[in-house]
Amino acid sequence: MPRSGRLAGSPAVRRDGKWCLVVGSGSVIATDPAFTGELDRFAALMAAADQSVAVLRTAQGDPLASRSRGRR
Repeated sequence: MPRSGRLAGSPAVRRDGKWCLVVGSGSVIATDPAFTGELDRFAALMAAADQSVAVLRTAQGDPLASRSRGRR
């Protein structure tokens, strides 16, 4: 799982190992262990799905596979 980055277009952002919820007016650090655990789990599942798609694209000879890896 990446150390930082936005989670699938949501307001959840991981910065320096901590989850924050970010909106136009500011941000707040998420501290609830159950909530941050779910964010960690979802981020890991998204990363695994992205990797699987990249493998399938490479196997099918998709010329964009190497350029689009990990991007949505």
